[in-house]
Amino acid sequence: MKKLFFLLMMGLFLAVMTACGSSTSSNSDGDDSDQTTFEKVKSNGAVTIGFANEKPFAYTDNDGNLTGEAVEVARTVLKNLGIEEMNGVLTEFGSLIPGLQAGRFDMITAGMYITPARCEQVSFADPEYTIGAALGVKAGNPLGLYSYDDIKANPDAKVGVMAGAIEHDYLKGSGIADNQISILNDIPSAVSALLAGRVDAITMTGPSLEAMLESAGSNEIERVTDFEQPIIDGEPTQGFGASAFRLDDTDFRDAFNAELQKLKDSGELLDVISPFGFSENELPGEMTATQLCQQ
Repeated sequence: MKKLFFLLMMGLFLAVMTACGSSTSSNSDGDDSDQTTFEKVKSNGAVTIGFANEKPFAYTDNDGNLTGEAVEVARTVLKNLGIEEMNGVLTEFGSLIPGLQAGRFDMITAGMYITPARCEQVSFADPEYTIGAALGVKAGNPLGLYSYDDIKANPDAKVGVMAGAIEHDYLKGSGIADNQISILNDIPSAVSALLAGRVDAITMTGPSLEAMLESAGSNEIERVTDFEQPIIDGEPTQGFGASAFRLDDTDFRDAFNAELQKLKDSGELLDVISPFGFSENELPGEMTATQLCQQ
């Protein structure tokens, strides 16, 4: 009896262990739950990206196609990794990082600047471009705004900036008061605010502003051509943009970086980004995400 009881208990134990093993190795869809994000997108041949519909970085064209500087860089890299299909999830810029963390998409492809604060939340690939800030005003620049310091010096001047954009940090770092800063949802909101006189200037990256002016098709707005780049804590502001991944998706980031470096070494990177208004001056050189995260 004791022997029979022992055998029955051993059989029950093995059955339970087998059941536990099968439940942890796969989910209800039959996918391996131990796969990394990179392994899953490689296996599926498809990736989902988060983007903010900001020209020239990531947007949908008139035919509904997803394109832009950051999108085309990512598309080229991912194809070289064997990932042919790219699906986009349109998200407000300020919600991109929370959306990535929540698993709404596999990576961010929006031309996002690498900053130490953001490096605590996401894992950046190495930069694919570098640019500075720009200022848009009504034609004729009625308030004579040629720098952030000019805005600070005029308490009646108001400037618009997109939610989550690095230029907001630049405005604050330049000492501009909160009541002079208007947070806007997107590029069309910036155009409307400026034309309606709710703000006297709008600030964003140079390529974004150029794309905005082209899309707006209005001679009522102009770019401040002799804009003075802000100096924050004694350092000139120069943004470096890159794709971003979840913090634990290091294998995805590393594979992406390896293929991106090949584009840089061959000169193909410039071919990919030049149609979106980027020149050789906007190439990132030898700068890495690691260096930028430590600044």
